[in-house]
Amino acid sequence: MSSPRQPIDDLYRQQDFYIGLSLAVSSSLFIGSSFIIKKVGLIRLSRVSSMRASAGGFGYLRDWVWWAGLICMGIGEAANFAAYAFAPASLVTPLGALSVIVTAVLATKFLKERLNLLGKLGCFLCIIGSTIIVIHSPKEGEVDDLNLLLDKLQDPTFISYVLVVLAVALVLGCCYGPRYGHKHVIVYILLCSAVGSLTVMSCKALGLALRDTLSGKSNDFGMWLPYFLIVVTVIFIGIQVNYLNKALDIFNTSIVTPIYYVIFTTLVITASAILFKEWGRMKAEDIIGDLCGFFVVIVAVILLNAFRDVDISLNDVKGIMRPKRELLQSHKGERYEDFLVESEHNGSQKHYGTGDYRDI
Repeated sequence: MSSPRQPIDDLYRQQDFYIGLSLAVSSSLFIGSSFIIKKVGLIRLSRVSSMRASAGGFGYLRDWVWWAGLICMGIGEAANFAAYAFAPASLVTPLGALSVIVTAVLATKFLKERLNLLGKLGCFLCIIGSTIIVIHSPKEGEVDDLNLLLDKLQDPTFISYVLVVLAVALVLGCCYGPRYGHKHVIVYILLCSAVGSLTVMSCKALGLALRDTLSGKSNDFGMWLPYFLIVVTVIFIGIQVNYLNKALDIFNTSIVTPIYYVIFTTLVITASAILFKEWGRMKAEDIIGDLCGFFVVIVAVILLNAFRDVDISLNDVKGIMRPKRELLQSHKGERYEDFLVESEHNGSQKHYGTGDYRDI
């Protein structure tokens, strides 16, 4: 028989779930909007001949529009930070995909950026693939004590991950960034995402300390660890903002946002799995699901990058799928005769009906 306390505990857990859900959704709205606002600020600076962020300029620090975008992102990150304290990461992390949709919609409205059909499919596949990865990824364990988390942070495997991330960030920022950052979107995005995975782990620890302190469970801020994590978090966020600005200044917003989400989500799941040691209990179907999710993400990234300049829409697809007989009947005699003459001249008629004559 369950104790009288059990229904109350279930009620509190359900309440925490919906609080975390609301915070995660609002976080995506603010973060998605912040990309657009900051991009508008960077465009304003480029029009007044100010040194661009991609060239190492910091003129955006004097622009109020850019600061509005930064504040918007800060609110979103704060809401995301709070969401992890109420809801599991398996819920909060995939909801970050909503920021991709928000950014894509607002970019077409305010930045006049055009996302073709393949780009839209790529965004959709980014969301689906990342969601599959999150669903089948190892879930982090419950850590109710900061001392226990401190022991986990000292694990050699996690320390190795941190060292690898810092080394990759240093190489990308100092060597590959200046040479290839203007050509390949992955350079600055990978740097932001790698550092961001450590930021999330730091935020989780800070959220635990704040929750325990505010609830009166313990005075975690009497230890040195929370203050160290605050300093680390501020430094990492500064690095993310700097290189994310460079990526936004160079590449299309509708391209930056989905790729950033995919890589960031993947690295956060990896860091969480290493830190909390839950990957050892994965089932076979979860391993297969992770592989399928990665394949979907790879296809999505190819669609977003390799075909972003292709002029294709849904009308083109509908034109290709129309029967040849219907296409023949839709053209007047003179134009069709012109088509026959041209086809005889080219030696083949096989291309008729593929959308090549949509201008007729």
